[in-house]
Amino acid sequence: MNIQDEYKDKLSKVAKMTQEEAKRALLDEVQKDLTSEIAKKIRAAEEKIKEEVNQKAQEILLDAMKHGATGYTAEYTLSSITVPNEDVKGRIIGAGGRNIRAFEKEAGVEIEIDETNEIRISSFDAIRREVAKRALEILIKDARIQPSRIEEVVRQVKASMEDVLLEEGEKITHECGVFNLPIELIKMIGRYRFRTSYGQNLGIHTIEETKIGVAVATEIGANVDVVRLGCLLHDIGKIVTNEEGNHVELGVNLLKKYGIPKEVVNCVAEHHEDRPFSSNESVIVWIADAVSGSRPGARYEPHEGYVKRMTKIEEIAKGFPGVDAVFAFQAGRDVRVIVNPNEVDDDKLTVLAHDIARKLEREAEYAGQIKVSAIREVRATETTSAK
Repeated sequence: MNIQDEYKDKLSKVAKMTQEEAKRALLDEVQKDLTSEIAKKIRAAEEKIKEEVNQKAQEILLDAMKHGATGYTAEYTLSSITVPNEDVKGRIIGAGGRNIRAFEKEAGVEIEIDETNEIRISSFDAIRREVAKRALEILIKDARIQPSRIEEVVRQVKASMEDVLLEEGEKITHECGVFNLPIELIKMIGRYRFRTSYGQNLGIHTIEETKIGVAVATEIGANVDVVRLGCLLHDIGKIVTNEEGNHVELGVNLLKKYGIPKEVVNCVAEHHEDRPFSSNESVIVWIADAVSGSRPGARYEPHEGYVKRMTKIEEIAKGFPGVDAVFAFQAGRDVRVIVNPNEVDDDKLTVLAHDIARKLEREAEYAGQIKVSAIREVRATETTSAK
């Protein structure tokens, strides 16, 4: 059919219609064209919105990650102090190395002093390193460096660790913009400074995550206060060591004891998706945790395995009767066992060292050999009468 015939056919049809029928037919034809055009525009608008939303989401996250930068520092297995001069260096070492041996025994760390007069304190346990570092700083200022004074200072620093935890907890909470938590909870947060998760320091991770979370919450209009507290407290269960359970359950139970708001507790309970998300704030805490934990260089899993291996070695040795303290050094190849002289005599000491070595062979993970040194020290103390 050519164009002329087509028009004749259409005119023939129109001629048979009433005026109203013709109007409706015309409107239907126009409506079809408009509907098709509108649909095309809607699809184009949707595609543009998706593109802009994705771009905006990327901008929000990138900007939030910039906010995550933190100047908070943490040491992993090594701390260092610079000795002011050769005289102080000599006093720290002591005649025949007696002072440095006494310090290592009391603090449970390894000490190395190089030719640049830098003291390196080595231990997988961050709290031991902190105690040793603070004790050395006191001793360097003190002219009386001898075994009895060393023991006194180390014990004093150990006793003051509650103050240290409060100090560190305040640093972390203030860095996160939180100032009104209970003292005991702040002390627990202070333990973040001495705890790692997959090689990532918990204090650094928490500060970084909180800054990211707050930036996202601010951008999208979520409750910033809930997100801030949720990020700060999301991993607090990891430093609860006296109860059984995973860190999410332990954290939730702890926060309920302190009367932390339900919205914040929910963020902690849901940050590993153990429960469905109950709010936008909970989703933000999850996102911020994932961004901080999964960024390149954030985590180093072998370090976590190293700490677990060293801890296991010490726990095995501590399980024997008469053992007061155990310190593992040299990646677990050197284990020093301090015994109670009233419970373990010289004959039993040799047997104890043998038994510990055999049990380590059966139950511990290690490379090479482990040298077990059992130490028994007997002292007699007397005090003169007052004049």
